[in-house]
This record gives sequence, structure tokens and C-alpha cells, in this order.
Amino acid sequence: MNAAAEPVELASPPEAALAVLDRLQAAGYEAYCVGGCVRDRLIGRGVGDWDLTTNALPEQVVGLFDHVIPTGMAHGTVTVVSGGLNIEVTTYRVDLGYTDGRRPDGVAFTRSLAEDLARRDFTMNAMAWDPRRGLLVDLYAGRADLAAGCVRAVGEPEARFREDGLRALRAVRFASVLGLDIEPATWDAIGRTLEVFARVSAERIQVELVKTLMSPRPGWGALRLAESGLLGVFLPAWPTSTMPAVADALGRAAPDLAIRLGVFLSPLVDGAEAALDTLRFSNALRTSVLGMLRTFALRPDHAPDAAAVRALAAAIGRGGLDAALGLHAALQTPTWAGFDARLEAAGARTCPLVPKELALTGHEVMAALQLPPSRIVGRLMDALLRRVWADPTLNTREGLVGVLPSVYAEVTDAGGAP
Repeated sequence: MNAAAEPVELASPPEAALAVLDRLQAAGYEAYCVGGCVRDRLIGRGVGDWDLTTNALPEQVVGLFDHVIPTGMAHGTVTVVSGGLNIEVTTYRVDLGYTDGRRPDGVAFTRSLAEDLARRDFTMNAMAWDPRRGLLVDLYAGRADLAAGCVRAVGEPEARFREDGLRALRAVRFASVLGLDIEPATWDAIGRTLEVFARVSAERIQVELVKTLMSPRPGWGALRLAESGLLGVFLPAWPTSTMPAVADALGRAAPDLAIRLGVFLSPLVDGAEAALDTLRFSNALRTSVLGMLRTFALRPDHAPDAAAVRALAAAIGRGGLDAALGLHAALQTPTWAGFDARLEAAGARTCPLVPKELALTGHEVMAALQLPPSRIVGRLMDALLRRVWADPTLNTREGLVGVLPSVYAEVTDAGGAP
């Protein structure tokens, strides 16, 4: 052991992680659980990934295990597949400068655990734990910072953020997810290094933004993004004066990414599509969010009766109803107050909202009226749908066939004759 350690009692890692650690130690190498898994064990939070650090070189790690994925050999990282889990094992290393503010120019392997921990971002992520010996290596008081409820950079905060611009955003994300505050010197360094953050890729920003929005404190995180200046870097069109109201709405929003993203982007109005493109969100999520935001143009409070409510539900789309309701409930949009109850009262969730949900098909309409395929069939189906919105009991084959002659007359009188 090459760094001071203190006794600690924590719940044991899974056997798959212990098996990798045991094999390394039995071969004469140092090996510790490190980083987020140690942090999460200390605070009683579920651990997603188990990462190990060791003084064994990557080639030596590969030689000890049967199933190894050479994830990043040049940077000292391999993934050992053990007991159905992927255990990332990284050799102690030091980073050799950061020219681009995104990644180290190179790495050098070291025999010192202390040197390896010194390169890490925050004190809570710079702890190493030997679960077999019950020992914690905590050179930067990460355990004390967790107890005090703060995110603190390792060493000089500005230096850490100039090494990797994403760390500033990660500080906000960690604080949002874990219910912490950001230590003042660390917070101040964010504003002084925004030009480094500006070099971070949209994909990396998107990952951290999603985690922030899906955290237990999305509103708190959104406020910190605005106050720190980070938001102005990656979404300069965002009107930060509206952030207090948006932060409150995020606190009310259901833990659904599309809804929370819709709330977050709601002040952008016509700029939401560009923001979604800038941050490289998937087409599916993009479609869902833009569909929600388009419902601001609708006025549910102006729907006079059940038929109008059903028509409005059709305009939103069955798949978008819950998302739209969730968005407007979070934002407390006045024109949408009580619309969910009106939807239920109108039976809009079970009533046909599109022609293909009618009890009569287009082919059956053509057969009943002896019509050839033409555009009028589509107009007839739309007219039948409107009849069903007015009276949902009509949606049987017999009911629709019964009104078909009058619907045909209505459509042809309106200039829709074939």
C-alpha cells in the first residue's frame, strides 16, 4: 500500500467485482475499488458500475483473466467480464497535460495510488477502497465533503476545469443528482473557465444535461446552469430571465425525460427545434418534445362541448396526450386547467381519434356506396370520424353504414363529388 488508509465498514461489492479484485491481489498487485462506486457505497446509494484501479499494467491485467475487452489499452483501461458484469480495470496513471480542454494529451503509468487519485475531478470521486481489508484511501477529504453536502474539486478548481471543460457541468450534475451544494471556490471557478467549457462536444453536454434534468432536483440544477453561465454557452438563445418559473415547473414535472425536456425548452418558443438539433437528441425524442410544444397553440378552454374536446384530443394525437397533459400540468398553463378531467368526461381516450380506428374501413365505405378508389373516400372517412366525435355510440358497423348516405350527401354538397 502506498497511501494512508483508514478503516471503514461498508456493504461488500458483488462477488463478480470481488473476484477480479481478489485475482489481482493474489497475483501480487495492488487493487482497489475507486471513484463513483466508492462514493455511492459511502452514501448508501445503489452502484451502477464497479471500477477498479491497480498498479498492474494493462498487459498484466489481460494476462490474468480469460475474458477481457481491451477498452482503452493506451490509457490503461481494460474491461474484465466477470460473473455477467463488466468490471473496468485501470492502471494507476498520471495525465500528461490538457491542450484542448477535453482530454489528456497522453498518460503515463505510475506505481503510486496517490498520484492516480490526484488527477481526478472531485474529492468524492477521488477515494479508493479495499473491501477485503476494509480500508479507505481518502487523501482529499472526500468522505468529509460528502458528509458536509458539498461538491469540491480536487486541488485547484480552476486547474481542474481547464483540464477538462466538461467537469464544470459535471459539478452541477453531481450536485443535482446527489442533493449537494457546490463549494464556493469550485463554483467560482466555473464562471472563470467558460471558454474551456465551450470546446466540449454537444454529445457530452447532452449526457450531463439529461442526468441533471432526470435528477431529484432538476429545477435546482437548471437554476445553477443559468447562474453559472454554462447554459448561455450551449444554448445562447435561452432567455435566462424565465429560469425561476421554469425551475419551479421542473420541480413539479413527472420524471419523464420528454416532459422535463419540454418544460426546460418551453421558453425558447421557435428555437426549441434548433436546440434539440444542437444537442443531438434522437429523432424520437425530438418528435415527442416538439409535438408537446406545439400544443401551446391549442386552447382547450375554448372547446365548448365533448365533441370539441374529442377533436382536440385528435389534434394532439393519442400518443401525445399524456405528455401534453404532463407538460402543461408542470407549467400550470392556465388555458389547460382541468382539461384532463374534461378528456375523461368526454371519453376521449377510448373514442376513435383517427379514421383507421373507426368500425368501418375505407374499403367497406367504397363497397356500400359502390365507389371506386378516390380522394373522396378519405373525405368520407374524416366526415364519419367527426360524426363519431359528436356521438361515439355511432361507432359500430351498423351505425356508420346507417349515417353513410347523409355523410355522402354532406361531402358531395360541399364540393367533394368524385
